[in-house]
Amino acid sequence: MASGDDDDHEHHHQHGSELSETQLRVRALETVLTEKGYIEPAAMDAIVEAYETKIGPRNGAAVIAKAWADPAFKKALLDNATQAVASMGYLSGVSDYLVAVENTPKRHNMIVCTLCSCYPWELLGLPPTWYKSAPYRSRTVKDPRSVLADFGVTLPSDTEIRVWDSTAETRFIVLPMRPAGTEGWSTERLADLVTRNSMIGTGLALNPGEKP
Repeated sequence: MASGDDDDHEHHHQHGSELSETQLRVRALETVLTEKGYIEPAAMDAIVEAYETKIGPRNGAAVIAKAWADPAFKKALLDNATQAVASMGYLSGVSDYLVAVENTPKRHNMIVCTLCSCYPWELLGLPPTWYKSAPYRSRTVKDPRSVLADFGVTLPSDTEIRVWDSTAETRFIVLPMRPAGTEGWSTERLADLVTRNSMIGTGLALNPGEKP
């Protein structure tokens, strides 16, 4: 389900946002191990951050880079993202349907999960904390431009913003615009320009020479 900047947005999930029994047990175990000095919270946070921002999104970056470099694959990705990513060996860990939405100069796409945190983790890694937060989930639907501004992204006033609501059955990935000056680049070099946020829609792909 998508909405424009001012469209009403309503979506019903078949599952809530409460922690599962397994998640509660994991948190309890982490607390006990931390209190006994077996694990260091800062080290755990660093590992989680690595999976959120570096290790996890590499799969998605490879998909985006191939779409930029191969017009046939780009068409296949936009036609049926589930099959396209499977052809690269990236299989979903859940029974979901993946949809790729393309950013253009006239349209910018953003992904949200309004009632929980459904997320294409097999391509983007662990969902960032802010993606699961209530302010992001509500404000992205009501005022996406201000959310983008919070992430340092300012778009022209005539650029439409569409918000896509993920579900347990359907996940989304944004195909960001290819940066200028990358003609003839290998997919490996192109992948270095793809960030996790650009595949969620809260960021843009990096320009050549730009650091994350």
